[in-house]
Amino acid sequence: MQVRGLELTVPSAAGPVNILRGLDLDIAAGEAVGMVGPSGSGKTSLLMVLAGLEAASAGSVRLAGQELTSLDEDALARLRRDRVGIVFQAFHLIPGMTALENVAVPLELAGDPDAMDKARAGLAAVGLSHRLTHLPGQLSGGEQQRVALARAFAPAPSLLLADEPTGNLDGATGTAVMELLFALRARHGTALLLITHDPALAARCDRILRIADGRLSDSA
Repeated sequence: MQVRGLELTVPSAAGPVNILRGLDLDIAAGEAVGMVGPSGSGKTSLLMVLAGLEAASAGSVRLAGQELTSLDEDALARLRRDRVGIVFQAFHLIPGMTALENVAVPLELAGDPDAMDKARAGLAAVGLSHRLTHLPGQLSGGEQQRVALARAFAPAPSLLLADEPTGNLDGATGTAVMELLFALRARHGTALLLITHDPALAARCDRILRIADGRLSDSA
């Protein structure tokens, strides 16, 4: 992924608010980048723009040879489906679908004839073979986040965007989820942008960036 001059400005009652201020960012294939910074610094806004879920005000975002800022909503949805895995602090599972069905969704949308078999394998990889038919409401928080991980990795994305993925979990459960995330990333060779408040988690990445007032810098 290559980002140049990225800006995000949003309106407010007091006038325009500059959330992202001319960011440059490169994430190489298979690289893990940790991002730290105070609340309100622009971390989640940056992730939303990189995922094509928020339109940049200016600048360039290139992923897999495509310029995100020039794509329409349908093309952005296809790019996310095929190239980008996203794991949020909230699990964002579909309540009326089983764990197996949740993981199969992106594969089925892509027309994969082996969607269910791949979803089973994905849940096995996160230790949930015994939970295939359970609904999200029947799963613990840690189990729900593991389902979310299996879903994110199911299409073999080139980039995983993770926004405080352990924020809703207790310490031991969060540690177990992150062990799985890093193991899956290594197995698939997936690039990772990890937003976290935890310096120890950020330190597990290849490098750390700090964001403050909408600007990026290397972190010591």
